[in-house]
Amino acid sequence: MKFGIHNSSWLDTPDPAEAFEAVKAKAQWAEDHGFVWFSVMDHMIQIPGVGAPDEPVLEGWTVLAGLAAVTSRIRLATLVTAVGYRNPAHLAKIAASVDLISRGRLTLGIGAGFFEDEYKQYGWEFPPRPATRIRQMKEAIQLILKMWTGPRTTFHGRYFHIEDAILEPKPVQKPHPPVMIAGGGEQMTLRAVARLADACNLVRGDIAEARNKLVVLRGHCDAVGRDYDTIEKSHVQRWLLARDAVTVAAKRERQAARGPLSGFAGTVSEAIDLIGQYRDAGVDLLIQSDGRHDVETRELFVSDVMPHFA
Repeated sequence: MKFGIHNSSWLDTPDPAEAFEAVKAKAQWAEDHGFVWFSVMDHMIQIPGVGAPDEPVLEGWTVLAGLAAVTSRIRLATLVTAVGYRNPAHLAKIAASVDLISRGRLTLGIGAGFFEDEYKQYGWEFPPRPATRIRQMKEAIQLILKMWTGPRTTFHGRYFHIEDAILEPKPVQKPHPPVMIAGGGEQMTLRAVARLADACNLVRGDIAEARNKLVVLRGHCDAVGRDYDTIEKSHVQRWLLARDAVTVAAKRERQAARGPLSGFAGTVSEAIDLIGQYRDAGVDLLIQSDGRHDVETRELFVSDVMPHFA
């Protein structure tokens, strides 16, 4: 079992002008303490369930490029980029540049998109049917992979078109940076993982749901002749840890003042038990969504949780 940190909020510091310095320090700390993954959200405004829409939010790919230059080992990603936010040919160029800056540490996290209000605010077309957005995502991945690996790319899809496009320099990673698809839709999204992705991300959901989703993914892999074990399975949610139940209760009360809590809140021993269940279900990478910036939780992962799974 490997571990990562996801930066889902930019409120580590009360001064928005210091937001990048704060996320830089967190990424460097994560790299120095055994985490193998650091991701940032790719949204223009804060999403429901994480914070208020008018919270300060930095642009994800700009931050990722900055982090690529100030870290040296940890894998970097957006979790995740919605297909509608950027022309996929432009996204291929951005991602190739970040892979170069990081010297081959990028994972392209991509999803179908869900936040209609954000689409409307920024002038992007929001197809109301999820199936349409999933098809857009699949087509965008196909285009991106062609641009990353071919000398010139012409692509005439249902949604995206490019003509004899050049992308140089190519990404450092060969044959290309890993592609992670986020989401757990059993009929379309997980089938797309089996056909197109190097990794999947299951967002939230309890252990029973994670088990079921991975069984479905294995079935899709079998159907298309894909080796299930070649796909990295990750899971992201909030984890709020303390050493004893009394401290957990006090922490929950403090944190609830900032809004409803989701995810796991419990003792270290309870967390170890649950993480073991995720491991046994087939999860390879457990990502702590650090939206509440709880330093103790991060430190307990390092001192007590991660050594248990080494």
